[in-house]
Amino acid sequence: MAHDYARPFYNSAVWRKCSKGFMQSKNYICERCNDVATICHHKTYITPANINDPNITLNWNNLEALCQTCHNLEHHSGGIVREGLAFDSNGNLIQTAAPTQPPTD
Repeated sequence: MAHDYARPFYNSAVWRKCSKGFMQSKNYICERCNDVATICHHKTYITPANINDPNITLNWNNLEALCQTCHNLEHHSGGIVREGLAFDSNGNLIQTAAPTQPPTD
């Protein structure tokens, strides 16, 4: 979900045109796992300080086609999801593997 300061940018015609063109150029293939890409991700995150810099916001060198899972891993890999759980392409929490058990001595 976009931050409040970024909503006008992400709703702009220039961003929609840029992201659509970029995603088409990548054939809607995730650049990390080769699944179906659904998100045009900024490698350098958008901040209030750079939101008006087209070299950050509209530069294809700063964009990456990602599937929902890889995008979730990018933004939520800091321990928000417990081991053995992940988000699927629809954003639903799913079990991926049995969590490892600590050794019992």
